[in-house]
Amino acid sequence: MRSILLVEPGYKNKYPPLGLMKISTYHKLKGDFVQFAKGCIKEFQEEKWDRIYISTLFTFHWDITIKTIDFFSNSIAPNGKIIVGGVMATLLRKDLEKATGVTVIPGLIDQPGILDAGDRMIVDSLTPDYNLLEMTDYKYGLNDSYIGYATRGCPNKCDFCAVRKIEPLFKNYLPLKKQIQSIEMVYGPKQHLVLMDNNVLASNCFERIIEDICDLGFSKGARFRNKNRFVDFNQGIDLRLLNGDKMRLLSRIAIKPLRLAFDHIELKDEYIDRVNMAVRHGVRNLSNYVLYNYKDTPEDFYERLRINVELNEKLGTQIYSFPMKYIPLDAKDRTYIGNNWSKRLIRGVQCILLATKGSVGTHKDFFEAAFGRTPEEFIEIAMMPEEYIIFRNSHIENGDADKWKRKFRSMNAQQRREFIRHASKCSFKNRESIDHELLEYLRVSNLS
Repeated sequence: MRSILLVEPGYKNKYPPLGLMKISTYHKLKGDFVQFAKGCIKEFQEEKWDRIYISTLFTFHWDITIKTIDFFSNSIAPNGKIIVGGVMATLLRKDLEKATGVTVIPGLIDQPGILDAGDRMIVDSLTPDYNLLEMTDYKYGLNDSYIGYATRGCPNKCDFCAVRKIEPLFKNYLPLKKQIQSIEMVYGPKQHLVLMDNNVLASNCFERIIEDICDLGFSKGARFRNKNRFVDFNQGIDLRLLNGDKMRLLSRIAIKPLRLAFDHIELKDEYIDRVNMAVRHGVRNLSNYVLYNYKDTPEDFYERLRINVELNEKLGTQIYSFPMKYIPLDAKDRTYIGNNWSKRLIRGVQCILLATKGSVGTHKDFFEAAFGRTPEEFIEIAMMPEEYIIFRNSHIENGDADKWKRKFRSMNAQQRREFIRHASKCSFKNRESIDHELLEYLRVSNLS
């Protein structure tokens, strides 16, 4: 019997580590002892393990991941090893191996013999071990949800997306009913169904997938334990592939929310058409990923957010937007600034989202209070000192916000561009810094 330690670094993560959960099942079927750690746990560091598996997520978690690997580097028994996999390990394999000397398994564990030579089990096809989550005090979401895949990969090759490297082969159909029934047999029934497919609409078996979902008890209006059941295609639906027939099929299941990515302003007409299509089929609860800091401008980022608010007002929908900052696939931190953005504007958006708890609400008055009534007012708000944005009401009441706006509006276009460039070099976190930096800049520019 081998002793196995499964580790997820201590970053915040809503979703449980599905890969580690399947590896846990694999080793338990082999008769091994399995333990799970969220982060650097001292008592596990002091033991010796035959294998330590460490999962990775985004590349910008580089520092905390390296710290975690180093923390457990002396916790290996003779002839043992540390194995690292997941998103970051796949995208930065050479860098990770060079920095730590660990064994990296890139991509999916979807072939036999990857973990143990000669073994015929395919780890990616195993039932995830939900009991693993009870070994930590860390609280993940989705504890009362079946988690699975109806497809794998995505035929699109979007530059900003890692799926093409992690799941390079598109698989049109996976036996969904078998996955869910296996989970239920071991861990009991779950309330909701969360599918992690990256582009389910690209499947030529989409109708069969919908039939599977209905057969599993997740038809529209389905209830369990006297509560509504929901189906969530968590990675979103490709609106470019959404047509009347596929929307009709989606409307048969208890989908909530319908997630549509709105990554480019060029998709405006298609996006509006698909939202109207959803409403015609009785689907009004939507969620919206909005990529920014990529090739977009701050103005078209604002427009995409505002389109959702106006659709809510016009159609009676509930569309919640979730802005997502673009970071290159090889970035080891979150400092990347797109060509049309600036450090100060990015920080301003983050401060606005801090005040709104990460999402953009469904009501126009709430949106305009947070993001402004026009693209120009949005930029004006985003350029304000951090505390002016986060604690907007108090600075409106004491007159500081109006004073700042008058100064900002007194600039011409060229001066404003210069100021944005200048402001990106400053912190502007409090009143003292704004008085010292901004007002001095305005004075030198003959604007004060």
